[in-house]
Amino acid sequence: MGINLNPFTWWNGATVGTWFGLRGKTSVGEDALGNVYYQGGTDTAGRPRRWVIYSGSNDASRVPPDWFSWLHHQVDDVPDRSLPEPRRWEKPAAANLTGTAMAYRPAGALEKGGRRAPATGDYEAWTPEG
Repeated sequence: MGINLNPFTWWNGATVGTWFGLRGKTSVGEDALGNVYYQGGTDTAGRPRRWVIYSGSNDASRVPPDWFSWLHHQVDDVPDRSLPEPRRWEKPAAANLTGTAMAYRPAGALEKGGRRAPATGDYEAWTPEG
């Protein structure tokens, strides 16, 4: 997508209006996916306002859990400074793949041929005569 569509297509990234709204706001960090986080001003409760500018399509599932907690005021400082290091067994956050070619499709799905494995025999259909 070129810059000509940017003012009209909010789903491809931040629009010109969003960029004007971020003037004077402070960039506080960036996550592993390239999303940039901003803070500035206050909301009606007196808390600092926080934003995310997505790298790529605007999809809220692309915000990692640590930055989600920062956006929703669950932690006060940015995650790099306020949260402990991830544990060895923790997997990195993944975006929601629903609606993409990488989405999970079980064996009976139409995209997989529409055939499912036969029943195992532990099911007995009900009949009105029985």
